[in-house]
Amino acid sequence: MPDPTSDKPIAGEEPSTALQPIRPLRRQPAWRRAVHLVFKSLIIGIVGFLVLSIALVALIGWIGPPPTINMALNALDGGTIRQTWKPLSSISPNLARAVIAAEDTRFCSHQGFDLVEIQKAIEAAERGRNLRGASTISQQTAKNVFLYNGGGFARKGLEAWFTVLIETMWSKRRIMEIYLNIAEWGDGVYGAEAAAQARFGIPASKLTSQQSSLMAAVLPSPNRWKVTGRYAGRRSGRIQAVMNAVRRDGLDQCLSKDK
Repeated sequence: MPDPTSDKPIAGEEPSTALQPIRPLRRQPAWRRAVHLVFKSLIIGIVGFLVLSIALVALIGWIGPPPTINMALNALDGGTIRQTWKPLSSISPNLARAVIAAEDTRFCSHQGFDLVEIQKAIEAAERGRNLRGASTISQQTAKNVFLYNGGGFARKGLEAWFTVLIETMWSKRRIMEIYLNIAEWGDGVYGAEAAAQARFGIPASKLTSQQSSLMAAVLPSPNRWKVTGRYAGRRSGRIQAVMNAVRRDGLDQCLSKDK
């Protein structure tokens, strides 16, 4: 007698073709799908930013940079922008030497970050002194070309990223060329050529050692100090002394055309 509980077909009977019910797949909870979407979007955004930033730095390595964010903000406020791009060969070497002396004496030897100055800044902060600046010319160039003035960890992180990129993809000579062409010298004056014409009535190629030291003296805060002011005059002497050391010790050697 056949077992009524058995699934096997009885001899002489056709097997049942009825489909077994399919259990529906369990959907992920909505919160998990949302987290997955956010994470995926974040990864795509980061990768896209990295690719675009690398491409942008590579492009500017060959052509002049577009107007900076600071220039755009100045123009939106109704200011007049004065800037004339000049190749480094048309800018007096005195000015490059002066900004190295005033801002970054290890410009030719570091890879974008002056670890010696960073250590000094940390030690000064630990002693309760005012936080001293340790920003290199490379960092200032990265900030001026790609970012904006201001603080915050996000901007500092972006500045560090772009500093690494320009140090990797540009020569020191190119970094200095761009720096001197976009640095602000106050009153909507950007770049060495416009500043030399506005302050001394001469082209940047004719700047003397003293004039260059005066221009370098106000770079930390060009809207606060004037090239012809007393502060610049006092600081100029110290900068010229360091300029002599820069020239004597070849601290600007990386700016030579054959480098």
